[in-house]
Amino acid sequence: MTIPVRPGAGRPDTGRAGAARRDPLGPLLDLPGVRDAADAARAGIDRLLTHRVLRRESAGVSSESALRGARASAALEGVDVPLADLRAGQVGDPVVQGALRSSLALGSMVDTWSRAPGQVLARLHVLAAADLTDRAALGRPGPHAAPRLGGLSALVAGGTEVPAVVLAALVHGELAALAPFGVADGIVARAAGRLTGIARGLDPKAVSVPEVGFVELGREAYAAALAGYATGAPEGVAAWLVHCCRATELGAREGLAICESLLRG
Repeated sequence: MTIPVRPGAGRPDTGRAGAARRDPLGPLLDLPGVRDAADAARAGIDRLLTHRVLRRESAGVSSESALRGARASAALEGVDVPLADLRAGQVGDPVVQGALRSSLALGSMVDTWSRAPGQVLARLHVLAAADLTDRAALGRPGPHAAPRLGGLSALVAGGTEVPAVVLAALVHGELAALAPFGVADGIVARAAGRLTGIARGLDPKAVSVPEVGFVELGREAYAAALAGYATGAPEGVAAWLVHCCRATELGAREGLAICESLLRG
């Protein structure tokens, strides 16, 4: 998909506000099902953010969310491990460890993401692929990726005001389809998508688990939706955006489950 870019300063997620005709991504909201799916995802996150546990235990919920998100992201790569083993530090698989490092580091990248997205993507790749490729290749996207990464970075830096869940889906889809690094691109793409939702105000406390939503929808459905997005056809892009919104909605439910488990002690 070719991303048109215009200069301009973005604002945190404001739902439908700002999706004007001038916005390069505004037309995405008019694709079949996208606006309703984005609204449902936003409503799901809003329900999660009002849970009373978050008034005193948001850090604990966020930590557990990061752990579950890392496990789910690795599962989407074909490495599925028990959550209890991961929590106990008994999993040494390099894919899982890369997903865990990336997930746990997102909080430190929120402020930098909109200012220097390329720098953050390089750092995410270093974390995700540290045990999977040569050291010299870490954080270095291939030359084929430069034009699309440039367009994506401009959008992340403020070139659009579409709802955060839509931008997060676009970031995720672009990186996964483009595979700029050649190794651990899926881990990086999901981490960057999640980071977009955090930084743009969709889930500022980082307590939802969208990666779990993707697992619940199924690996085959995830791969099919991503393949549709990669074609650039409007119906494929729409299906991917709706898929991501649905995963975000399910990820909010996973966050609620974490809150309830902490409430029960």
